[in-house]
Amino acid sequence: MAQNWTSLEVVLALALPQGARFGRRLQSALRDAVRDGRLGPGDILPSTRGLAAELDVARGTVVQVYEQLAAEGYLVATPGARTRVAARAAGHPPPSRVHDHARRPRHDLRPGVPDLSRFPSGDWSWALAEAARRVRPIDLDYGDARGHPRALDAIAAHLRRARAADARPDAMVIGTGFAQCVALAIDALTDHGVRVLAVEDPGDRSVDEIARRAGLELRAIPVDGDGIDVDCLAASGAEAVIVTPAHQSPMGAVLSPGRRTALADWAVRTGGWIVEDDYDSEFRYDRQPIGALQGLAPDRVLLIGSASKTHAPGLRLAWMAVPPALVDTIRAAKRAADRGGPAIDQLAFALLIESGRHDRHVRAMRAVYRARREALVTALARVVPNLRLTGLAAGFHGVVALPLGRSEAAVVAAAAERSVDVVSLGASTLARRDLPPSLVIGFGNIDAAELPDAATRLAAAIGDPEPARTTPR
Repeated sequence: MAQNWTSLEVVLALALPQGARFGRRLQSALRDAVRDGRLGPGDILPSTRGLAAELDVARGTVVQVYEQLAAEGYLVATPGARTRVAARAAGHPPPSRVHDHARRPRHDLRPGVPDLSRFPSGDWSWALAEAARRVRPIDLDYGDARGHPRALDAIAAHLRRARAADARPDAMVIGTGFAQCVALAIDALTDHGVRVLAVEDPGDRSVDEIARRAGLELRAIPVDGDGIDVDCLAASGAEAVIVTPAHQSPMGAVLSPGRRTALADWAVRTGGWIVEDDYDSEFRYDRQPIGALQGLAPDRVLLIGSASKTHAPGLRLAWMAVPPALVDTIRAAKRAADRGGPAIDQLAFALLIESGRHDRHVRAMRAVYRARREALVTALARVVPNLRLTGLAAGFHGVVALPLGRSEAAVVAAAAERSVDVVSLGASTLARRDLPPSLVIGFGNIDAAELPDAATRLAAAIGDPEPARTTPR
């Protein structure tokens, strides 16, 4: 049977063999634990006195077991220090040296990824410590599935101030990332009778499968320099639409004032719903920030934002400003999904906002990304004068059309061979076939000093001879 011990050092279930003296059985169980990796190099074992008490055996038995395993090279016992598993215990596999980051290309030009090296760890550490200090017992119970009240207040106030949104705490929901929020929104819309969903083309294709799993039929609506084509949307028969009006993903267009008004009017006139993906609106360079579309029709627009672009995707923190008619439906779905999010993380984020640390980080990163945008434009112009980046009014990606006759797939593959990670525009299309082959180039997660080399490598990839049987996008 398995024997458990609990200590400050390790928690381990030991299967003690039957039929032998206890000391031999314990010795065999510990040896097996080291060999199969349950005890790793450097792990601290319980004191002989503590383990003997927990196993209800004489301390001398445990002492003999430790001494024998130390003699065999499994353990290291240093006078005055605790007994540990040897750094290279006999039979123990060496620690893996393969990490995900070691396999990453040298230059990361993927769109949608912020500078992960500039995550404000100091501010976040302060906020977590302060949240843990201030947390009340009631905060740690199962609370409102929509989120912690203080976080709802702070995020709603931030949206009103920074995004001109009509956000009220009682109509806010906090989720674990954009994917959960959009899934909750889509499920709520289906519960309210939506059967046909319009999506931007090109656009964020990650939502397509979520919508299909919910049983929705998709309508691809073309995007041009003024954003989504509202006339095409109105003729599509769609009852809801997902849009990125502040900085269209991936083309970078800003929804024109006329189309903003027309889109809001469409929703009010037809009873349609708008899901507004506000994914990187806080990083604008060429003009003042544009208010959220939600402010024009708060009863018909679900506004979704997240910390993924301002801080890091790993935070898994997002929020929705929800039309009143959908609040109860989404609250019930959120409760069924996870009973609510991590209260201390939500409190910490509220403190970041309330203390001004969030805004300070956004301002600093806006300057960083603006400088990188200019560095990328300059670097590309130097090595490939004919290429021009578009869609650069906000965020940290742009679109570049490839020279005539070049296919996206060939250039992406050639770039990968040169250790440059870049994405094709075709990965964002659903039904469009009229767009020229293009790349979506991100500059969020790459240092400005690396951009000249990245541009040179990318230029070489674009200039590679086309493979004989390459299939165009």
